[in-house]
Amino acid sequence: MKRVVVTGGAGFIGSNLVDELISNQYEVIILDNLSTGKSANINPQAKFIYCHLQEISENELINLFTGVDIIFHTAALARVQPSIEHPKMFNKANVDSTLNVLLAAHKAGVKRVVYSASSSCYGSTSQFPTPEDSPTNPLSPYGLQKYIGEQYCRVFSQVYGLDTVSLRYFNVYGERQSLEGAYKLVLGIFAKQRLENKPLTITNDGNQRRDFTYVKDVVQANILAAQYKNNLNGESFNIGNGDNCSINEVAEMIGGSVEYIGTRLEPFETLADNTKAKKILGWVPQGNLRDWIKQYKIQLGI
Repeated sequence: MKRVVVTGGAGFIGSNLVDELISNQYEVIILDNLSTGKSANINPQAKFIYCHLQEISENELINLFTGVDIIFHTAALARVQPSIEHPKMFNKANVDSTLNVLLAAHKAGVKRVVYSASSSCYGSTSQFPTPEDSPTNPLSPYGLQKYIGEQYCRVFSQVYGLDTVSLRYFNVYGERQSLEGAYKLVLGIFAKQRLENKPLTITNDGNQRRDFTYVKDVVQANILAAQYKNNLNGESFNIGNGDNCSINEVAEMIGGSVEYIGTRLEPFETLADNTKAKKILGWVPQGNLRDWIKQYKIQLGI
């Protein structure tokens, strides 16, 4: 039985990953400070340790990682706009924590770190579908911080010999996505507004397009990256569905009235070229946003 750590294992993506790992007979340790994760998401078969990764001592973290085969580093403060408002807080959570994890993993002899990166590293690219070698140009502190995490992973592979891999997620949706707080994403925002019989609020003109990727597909990408037999040496992989739709189209799927609430800086389009993940990792996404939203609406009663 492999022993693994999932940082952020009480969160949206992390908890889905923990459940799948446990169903595949992994021994799982969750590290989470519950700032955005929920205790209700914690699988009772996992060992849960409450901690702040940006504050925990190096020796404590090394002790937690000793005897661990793989670390899935999903912990982060997500969302673009809050990172613009609180760049220092986000930097500690997204950069300092990642450095702490990598350093302790190296000193504890961990075999591989699977890092949850972000497609926000591309910014406003002009290449669609976007391959991994497309220029990076983050438009927010969050996008920059997640990309710095990637660079740290690559450096730790090259300099310290710690095997790492970075998975660039594109607009993840699915079970346990948040409906509350500052960090909920567009589907969570729309669902909550519909539940409250409020208009669905859209920034810009709503024609901006996003590559929505199902959380269970993201989970499978993590597991495939962990199980890959050769060294990955800091490689980055796009984890995106490979198609996209507009925010207006998503609002239509959810249903209800729409209100346009002004402009903000954001990429007009995201669309993953997922050829590399398919070829090297054997990853094939299965999610269908339209079908999932139909079931989601039934579940929520809207």
